[in-house]
Amino acid sequence: MPAMASRATAVRLVDSDAGSAQLAEQQLLDAVFFALSDPVRRAILERLGEESLLVSELATPFDISLQAVSRHIQVLVRAGLVQQERTGRISRCSIDVAPIFAAAVWINRYSKYWQAQFDTLAGWLDSIERRRVARKIAARGSRPRRRATPGRSKQRKEV
Repeated sequence: MPAMASRATAVRLVDSDAGSAQLAEQQLLDAVFFALSDPVRRAILERLGEESLLVSELATPFDISLQAVSRHIQVLVRAGLVQQERTGRISRCSIDVAPIFAAAVWINRYSKYWQAQFDTLAGWLDSIERRRVARKIAARGSRPRRRATPGRSKQRKEV
């Protein structure tokens, strides 16, 4: 019986490890999406995509204090999107795209669902259009045709 108990414990440990890894992944995604939710932080990431910059250089285009920019950078650091190298009082920031890639993979899981929804919508729109065209054709076919009067067709040609 002790062998069964240790096997059950081992299974629980494996499940626990998988659960904690999943929790860590969810927390990382939460932090990334939170960091990306602010336009100032997105602008900071965009600037860092070109080159590593000092915090003071990052703050230049923004109409907010250096302290506010530093707080935004700390949010990005906690999300793993930015790495800071400190040399005394100078702090240089660079981008780390790995968390963005993880978020893109997560979003991509749902693109299959949305693609199926768009395909269904396209099918419905196509069938509505076919019915509309068929009704137009049927309406034209059921109307009595006007008889052309002999003098009218000559008048149109002369004009």
